[in-house]
Amino acid sequence: MNKINKVVLAFSGGLDTSVILKWLQDVYQCEVVTFTADIGQGEEIEPARAKAQGFGIKEIYIEDLREEFVREYVFPMFRANTIYEGEYLLGTSIARPLIAKRQIEIAQETGADAVSHGATGKGNDQVRFELGYYALKPNIHVIAPWREWDLTSREKLLEYAKKHGIPIEMKQQTGSPYSMDANLLHISYEGRLLEDPAKEPEESMWRWTVAPEKAPDEPEYLDIEFERGDIVALNQERLSPAVVLAKLNQLGGKHGIGRLDLVENRYVGMKSRGCYETPGGTIMLRAHRAIESITLDREVAHLKDELMPRYAALIYSGYWWSPERKMLQTMIDESQLNVNGWVRVKLYKGNVVVVGRDSKTDSLFDPAVATFEDDRGAYNQADAAGFIKLNALRMRIAAQLRKSFKK
Repeated sequence: MNKINKVVLAFSGGLDTSVILKWLQDVYQCEVVTFTADIGQGEEIEPARAKAQGFGIKEIYIEDLREEFVREYVFPMFRANTIYEGEYLLGTSIARPLIAKRQIEIAQETGADAVSHGATGKGNDQVRFELGYYALKPNIHVIAPWREWDLTSREKLLEYAKKHGIPIEMKQQTGSPYSMDANLLHISYEGRLLEDPAKEPEESMWRWTVAPEKAPDEPEYLDIEFERGDIVALNQERLSPAVVLAKLNQLGGKHGIGRLDLVENRYVGMKSRGCYETPGGTIMLRAHRAIESITLDREVAHLKDELMPRYAALIYSGYWWSPERKMLQTMIDESQLNVNGWVRVKLYKGNVVVVGRDSKTDSLFDPAVATFEDDRGAYNQADAAGFIKLNALRMRIAAQLRKSFKK
């Protein structure tokens, strides 16, 4: 075991990371720096400070990263209309690069020679964290306790906590039926009942959204304004990125929008069933595609759609800091320079329905050309005959060839 002098731990203050903190002190005999990030998980994070102090931690970092999270990670991802395997809006995946980046920065600030996380050896997060660490600091030492210790169950963690006097809140002692991860973009649920993909999730599981059938009986209209592909205002009120997403979450949750029950292919090789609530992201995606429909050139839009699955897989698998993701991001961001305007959506019982869109400066929709009425010569319909014949040429040649062989 390499001698570690100081390690930066991604610390939530929950059962897992509290045990990890004590374990690091005991096994590695090193100084621990704790880092707690507020990325909109909706829980009090200040108690993590008191808990870290109880362990004798001298360097404690607790930081509000909500605006940076949405501005620098969520918004760039949504410019690409990113979804993984046709459904998943990557709420957990997109948070890991920011946490990894800040951990490395803190390691440099404090002179730490190692970083540590609480991700298990079965999941994607270990890959996401560590690819980020190594991309940003190639020689950093990574400590992943779940791959080293013999505390392989929740019961063993609780026994360790009791033995070492680690305070665990009552809600953690009674236990949550699901493993959950939350940030401003989503909340996820895994484990227990969900490990049987044939069983419907309990209604009591959902935290952010009402059941669509219990949502308001009257629809709600919302105007969403975009500048360069990012939302800047809701109902004509300009808001910061984090406030935009928080407001969309509130509206989407109220109308039962954004629930997902998914069996996904993890990067480590197994299939995993998870449920997700992404109310604000669901609205964002629908609205963004609507504004792009009138501001993006056809071939640009189609090329983006072709590249999106690759871009989504890069984020899902932890390659946010890779050169290929950065290259794709440059192209995506260039495509968004003229994605300006507004979209009107109707929120109703689990649905986001686009009912209007316009761009005063960048719309490529020309009513004079598209009209079914008299276009006054804007489009010569006779030109379509030659266009169709030329595009049919290869099929006509093949058909003639087949006909000649039959004779």
